[in-house]
Amino acid sequence: MTRTEFRHFERLRVRWAEIDAQKIVFNGHYLMYFDTAVAGYWRALALPYSQAMAQLEGDLFVRKATVEYEASARYDDLLDVGIRCARIGNSSILFSAAVFRQDRLLVSGELVYVFADPHTQTSKPVPQALREVLLGFEAGDAMVEVRVGDWATLGVPAQAIRTAVFIEEQQIPAALEWDDADRVCIHAVAFNRLGRPLATGRLLQHAPGVGRIGRMASVQVMRGSGVGRQVLDALMKSARARGDSEVTLSAQTSASAFYARAGFVPRGAVFEEAGIAHIEMTRSL
Repeated sequence: MTRTEFRHFERLRVRWAEIDAQKIVFNGHYLMYFDTAVAGYWRALALPYSQAMAQLEGDLFVRKATVEYEASARYDDLLDVGIRCARIGNSSILFSAAVFRQDRLLVSGELVYVFADPHTQTSKPVPQALREVLLGFEAGDAMVEVRVGDWATLGVPAQAIRTAVFIEEQQIPAALEWDDADRVCIHAVAFNRLGRPLATGRLLQHAPGVGRIGRMASVQVMRGSGVGRQVLDALMKSARARGDSEVTLSAQTSASAFYARAGFVPRGAVFEEAGIAHIEMTRSL
């Protein structure tokens, strides 16, 4: 088994609590490593697990787990845990797993899940929609579609995300969240392959040749997955297409590193807006 067999990896660092009296990772912890990587795999599929299973009217239950040990991981090792969907049966899904330290295979394993009714745990056929997502990911297909349009087209999913993130999670008053600009600006919303909205943002005309990006939000479980960056890129592409030479935004300071990785640079001092620290950032197009 080699790294090239896997499209998805989850990077983990061995913690002190995970080693045993032999000063190597205790054998049972590798199943935890596999499970952590499986959670990352669902993010790579752009499927928030709980919501996706509810939408598919089922859940996945472990039927069998096997582990084969080749070599030991030690404290502070950086490990890459690979997960791939190896086979889909009528009601079962087989995942192959492997733990690598650089290119060296340390541990491999298999996880067999059964798709079943969450209340009775009675097996059900794997839904065709889930089957297509799994096969598509392993084939290299994109898991997210970013749609760009006006409020009439994208307002409902954009409003749902912003309500969950800004009003419910960050406790921003609704009166500060909604304004007339929504109806005149360009919106972008990222959808997964089940049609669920995951992230949104909008683009205004701040000044001649200058676009202003705002209301950037991703559902909590998808943060760090890259879906927010896809929305940001779509908005910058729209700004460039209409002739803007610069884009600006007001970033929450906790998200400033995200924008910096996209080429934005700070401008001015930190200020407070809606009780949250922000900083102005800009980027040339």
